[in-house]
Amino acid sequence: MPGVVAAGHPESAEAGAAVLRAGGNAVDAAVGAVLASFAVESPLTGFGAGGYMTVHARGETTVLDFFVAAPGLDGAPRTAELAPVDVVFDAETVQTFYVGPVSCGVPGTPAGLTEALRRFGSMPLGELVKRAIRLAREGAPVNHEQAYILAILAPIHERLPGTRELYAPQGRTLREGETFRFPALAEALERFAAEGVVPFYRGEVAAALSDFVVEHGGTLGRGDLAAYAAIERPPVRARFRGTEVLTNPPPSAGGTLIVYSLDRLEQLGPVSGPEQLIAAMDAANAHRADLLGSTTHISAIDADGMCVAVTCSNGSGSGVLVPGTGVILNNMLGEEDLNPGGFHRIAPGERVPSMMSPTVVLRDDEVILALGSAGSNRIRSAILQTVVRVVEQGMGPQDAIAAPRLHSEAGLVQAEPGIDEAALARLEARGVPVARRPEINLFFGGVQAVARDPETGALSGGGDPRRGGAVAYA
Repeated sequence: MPGVVAAGHPESAEAGAAVLRAGGNAVDAAVGAVLASFAVESPLTGFGAGGYMTVHARGETTVLDFFVAAPGLDGAPRTAELAPVDVVFDAETVQTFYVGPVSCGVPGTPAGLTEALRRFGSMPLGELVKRAIRLAREGAPVNHEQAYILAILAPIHERLPGTRELYAPQGRTLREGETFRFPALAEALERFAAEGVVPFYRGEVAAALSDFVVEHGGTLGRGDLAAYAAIERPPVRARFRGTEVLTNPPPSAGGTLIVYSLDRLEQLGPVSGPEQLIAAMDAANAHRADLLGSTTHISAIDADGMCVAVTCSNGSGSGVLVPGTGVILNNMLGEEDLNPGGFHRIAPGERVPSMMSPTVVLRDDEVILALGSAGSNRIRSAILQTVVRVVEQGMGPQDAIAAPRLHSEAGLVQAEPGIDEAALARLEARGVPVARRPEINLFFGGVQAVARDPETGALSGGGDPRRGGAVAYA
């Protein structure tokens, strides 16, 4: 078996697996899957997003930081305000997102994918982008999970022309089973294949992005785009039950909190129930002294042991589809979770902080697991629980991902059905409030993982049912 890919959509996973079948390595596969996700998961990711990629190759682990940067290097004045929009997840859960041109930071995905291929890839970009172009131009059916995301994000998409017509071509939001097409994205993908990264940071696309945002009150200048580059960072590490866990370092916060939680669990001993997990989460929350993150994750591993975990995010999306570019810009400057000190406080050129944490787990210097998650502030708890279930409890990746999750934050424990009820009752008896969710929900993240059995070399994967995750084998 030459490899396996796990992604947030079946088409994304299959795009990566097809690359492996064609002789590409895990990085090639991850890039092909990411580009396909632009077409079939467009509310979550795209050329206007940012992300991180953790690569384990030739015995070394590298993190590429291509997350969104704060604009303002050109000194363009902010002449408008963030637009608040309420997003209703269910009857009990409503969150206000802040969107519009003022919310748009400097995107990183074009730079990050290009740098990953330059450093680690073996196939030309022109080959990797073909499936994504076809999906964008010909379209693909909206699946159940994407229909839900389109429905809850409709108040954002409906605000401005561009996304309004894209996601509601007949005057209403697309529904499950209907075909979604994005012709402007197909053209952008073709430009990316032919001209590479330059148009997006120093050419026509960059000029269009900047001019549109500045004209509508934002601060994304041409100089911000021209100055952007992917950054290599050393991973942070934790020892856990005889393995080494490597994940995203600062300025991202998520990886550090995962490492802190695993260190605490290592001290607490085997996880016999929710109490140890909650203690580790609470300790991490104190150490640090949020709802749907429109984020998607892809994990890939090949027969040679190269593995990749890559997470990309558009925030909730700004609702800004810049005319003529195929680029929907992020709203990272309007995400409250990512701006804890208040909006517009991050210095120009600095990375916006994030919880995104693409992670690899090694045993005896060989990969046994690569994973990551969507889910805003629940990213760290979703990854933590999946690592515990695979490494300590011996679950396969699919079972570990599908198992019920909990999340502890701000004194409240939230639990999916299936969490030990006696343990939850003990928490309540101690005065800890517990919110029982009626069913599994994307609130608790969207983990996609691949694994390698160190004894047999067998490869496997897991896709999160909370987000329509899928696994494809090469």
